[in-house]
Amino acid sequence: MRSILLLPALLLATTAEARDTPRPDRLRADVATLVSFGTRHTASDPDDPKRGIGAARRWFASALTRIGSGCGNCITVANIARGFTGPRAPNGVNVVDVLGFQQGRDPKRVVIVMGHIDSRVTDVMDATSDAPGANDDASGVALVLEAARILSKEKFDATIVYAALSGEEQGLWGAQLLAETAKERGWTVSAVLNNDIVGNTVGQDGRRVADRVRVFSEGIRASESIEQQTARRAAGGEDDGPSRALAKAIDSVATTLPGGLDVFLDRRPDRFGRGGDHEPFLKLGYPAIRFSVGVENYDAQHQDLRREGGRVYGDTIDRMDFPYLAKVTAINVATLARLATAPAAPATASIDGALSTDTTVRWAPVANAAGYRIRWRRNDTQGWTDSRDVTGAEAVLKGVIVDDHFVAVSSLSAGGAESVPTFAGRPLR
Repeated sequence: MRSILLLPALLLATTAEARDTPRPDRLRADVATLVSFGTRHTASDPDDPKRGIGAARRWFASALTRIGSGCGNCITVANIARGFTGPRAPNGVNVVDVLGFQQGRDPKRVVIVMGHIDSRVTDVMDATSDAPGANDDASGVALVLEAARILSKEKFDATIVYAALSGEEQGLWGAQLLAETAKERGWTVSAVLNNDIVGNTVGQDGRRVADRVRVFSEGIRASESIEQQTARRAAGGEDDGPSRALAKAIDSVATTLPGGLDVFLDRRPDRFGRGGDHEPFLKLGYPAIRFSVGVENYDAQHQDLRREGGRVYGDTIDRMDFPYLAKVTAINVATLARLATAPAAPATASIDGALSTDTTVRWAPVANAAGYRIRWRRNDTQGWTDSRDVTGAEAVLKGVIVDDHFVAVSSLSAGGAESVPTFAGRPLR
């Protein structure tokens, strides 16, 4: 079957070559507009026409609407909202997420790309002081808009959701709202790409890191029970859960982009002791990762605008590197295109072969899959080294001893687009 799939795959490559590349000037313009709203604190005035989070959200919605009008209204814009109360909003606050839906042939299967539109200064309760939030996280929101500009020109099997979330700084509330909405509406979520602080290359100590972007992913799943975690450990699947597999797929995509960035696979859910908007999705079992810069500048995060002892504090646009942000955007765009073109990943996969020199692989069939790719590697390696394309929902790997190999199964479109691989564990009894 491999020869059948390779020819259409060339057509996919041609589409990718013809696709627009992200433009640093457009990214800069979008960040500058977001900064111009003064503060985007979640509790800032939602009704002021020029200042605050309400004005920023309306601008984002209008920008998505304009993009949609350029592709025959292929993007539908909608808001979801809910009131939240917590230590950082003791009087309650209305959290609003702005979403753009580029409907695919399967409206229920989605890939999500997102950033958070809210910003803050040193005091998280300060909703009035200027909080430009250029890198944290106007960079991520600008990336989402640029992805929409590029991908709106194409048709996909899955629905792409472009999201600007609120309430991140108060407790990841906008992400919680979107994750719970996905569950309530019965979406099949193939991937969540969270972009948060993705636009600088000079770190706290002055070093410049412009050749890589960090991708954070969980190993043992937050959504699994103790029994499920034990079964994963017994099968050796700690490094191959859905989110880690997504991160590895992103790494593979990045290697195909000329002049691009190295994907630094950071094997923890987020930066040490910190969190982000992908985490509510992980709690509900969805594959989700975080993009973040290769090096951070903490003087430019959550800071009042000021100068002290010769040091300048504040998250301002002059600290950003827009050619770098364009490269991070390109990785997002290529990943979204691949996963939105491919079928969903198999829901389950398993292996058998104890006391045998062969390994039997079985998996759940996927609607609209033209075939499947079995991947395997020796247990002492981290990346897949071998593959075989098949049809059906079962295959035998001759001479592959189950004790010494890890196995996964991905689904393939008729054009050769591949889903994220599903790790094959012990069969359910």
